[in-house]
Amino acid sequence: MANLALLFVLFAALAIPLVMARFHITRVPTAVAEIVVGIILGQSGLHWVTVNPTLSQLSDLGVTVLLFLSGMEIDFSLFKRQTKAVQASPVQLAVSGYLSIIVMSSIVGGLLKVSGLYAHPLFAMIVFSTVALGVVIAALKEKELLSQPFGQTMLLLAALGELFPLITLTIFAALNGASTHSVWLLTLIFVAALFLLLRFRKPYTFFVKIDKSTTQLDIRLAFFIICALVTVAAGVGAEAILGAFLAGMVMKLLQPREETQDKLTSLGYGFFIPIFFIMTGVRLDIPAMVQDPRALVLIPVLLLGFILAKSLLYPILRRRFKSQNALSGTALITTTITLVVPALTIGRNLHLLSAAESGAFTLAAIITCLLGPVLFNSWFKADPNDLPKTRVHFIGANIMTVPIAQQLAEGLYDIILYTDLPENYKTYNSEANIKLLPSFSQAALNEAGAYDADIVVLGYFDHDKNYQLAQWALAAKVPRVIARFETKDVQNDRYEVLASHGVEIFNTLDANIALLRSLIETPSTLKILTDTTAGIFEITVRNRRFTGMEVRSLPFIDEITISQIYRDGQFIAPHGDTQIHLGDHILFSGSKNAVQSIRQQMELLN
Repeated sequence: MANLALLFVLFAALAIPLVMARFHITRVPTAVAEIVVGIILGQSGLHWVTVNPTLSQLSDLGVTVLLFLSGMEIDFSLFKRQTKAVQASPVQLAVSGYLSIIVMSSIVGGLLKVSGLYAHPLFAMIVFSTVALGVVIAALKEKELLSQPFGQTMLLLAALGELFPLITLTIFAALNGASTHSVWLLTLIFVAALFLLLRFRKPYTFFVKIDKSTTQLDIRLAFFIICALVTVAAGVGAEAILGAFLAGMVMKLLQPREETQDKLTSLGYGFFIPIFFIMTGVRLDIPAMVQDPRALVLIPVLLLGFILAKSLLYPILRRRFKSQNALSGTALITTTITLVVPALTIGRNLHLLSAAESGAFTLAAIITCLLGPVLFNSWFKADPNDLPKTRVHFIGANIMTVPIAQQLAEGLYDIILYTDLPENYKTYNSEANIKLLPSFSQAALNEAGAYDADIVVLGYFDHDKNYQLAQWALAAKVPRVIARFETKDVQNDRYEVLASHGVEIFNTLDANIALLRSLIETPSTLKILTDTTAGIFEITVRNRRFTGMEVRSLPFIDEITISQIYRDGQFIAPHGDTQIHLGDHILFSGSKNAVQSIRQQMELLN
């Protein structure tokens, strides 16, 4: 019977996404659908599946892997120091927003205590302050918002909505449980996480070099880190889910390849995690709840509590985002389920709530998962100003750089030119976006934000000055630096030094020679380069939506012809079944009218 129950669960895990796709059910999270199916199969419905040791162990593994993958979703780059900004940063909004959630959750927990509906306000506060990170990320990915300020804010709020309750719940359980461990021993799990990070940071790069299909060292390392931190967590009296979440953060900081994260995600969401959510539904005893009048009263009250706990988010999000999107973001952050279920399990173990109260909390959380994403998808409207443009800054405004800047400004580029010559400023300021600086000193350029760009083009005529400007640009960690050097001293290796650091050297003579050779070998080269309707283009794949997609499946493949893919320092001749990887440079020919849309789709950070 245990094997038969497992078969039912695995078949349900397979059938749920197929049925949702068949009937175009896109606004309900898969996790919620799995819980609902679990309710139907379990003791509240058909009684085809009952809890047994095998399913319990697989369910425990499921929540462990779920928390691990949630930890891997943390984007630590968001915590880097921001350049001076007029608007509130995503970090500022997220921190202040989550503080409001803590305050409102405490108030709601206190009201439940005063009303006599629930006697443990601190535990209620922890549950009300949770956010379903996985559901939030899925919604943001679908709308390709993760790289934008709105998406970054939501991501940080959701991350805090898992990390803070995890730590608080662990401390709460240690203080109120039967464990004899000191609460200060909980810090050992963070020490262990730091040790694993430092221990495997250098060896991990070696693993990548020697890895092969029969060893899968990256996956073995991931599960070793999970088991190590879960074991430490159990040893110091902490909850296993905190160890799993920290393991995900450690793995993220090791900077795994995109393929590694894809494999771990496939393993988790393909097997372990669906079992956890289905078994969550199986364990719910709704008939018993219906017979308990107190539980029936609790469900709408707790649902209102989850909503009130996130209500102060709206005015905080309005500081930067328009009213409709602030409201949609508040609805999305109201979504919770991921951490509620394991938290309620801990609460039952500590005798803080009855089975009926646990079921009421779970059902209220499920309803938030149904309402939150649906309301978010219905209310959110993309702001045209949110469409990212590549920031290109030209240092030097002259007869060569100004025409290029004028042409690029018509596309998906944000162009600024800098000059230290008043006469050039007077000549060109009516034709392009030019800023006049007192000098091209490092301090003046930094103060003006000249190096705060995706691409810096050094178009100064003085090659000695361009060499100095290139060094400053490298020090400022500009992603791409293009430098003009018309004359080179063959006895001086400084140009090769710049090139070795990634500076792209431009020389008119070399460019003319290359063009002339191309004209001889390919007579249509000049026509392609100067044609106003077609051309040769290069884009970099930054949108994870396209990773793993075959060339033949690209939605715009009929509009372009891909000639080469530049990957890991090598050119690849693409075929129909060639898979796209994150970071690929795709060289293609096509209509200039189509390239902006294609670049916007593939270069969008997501």
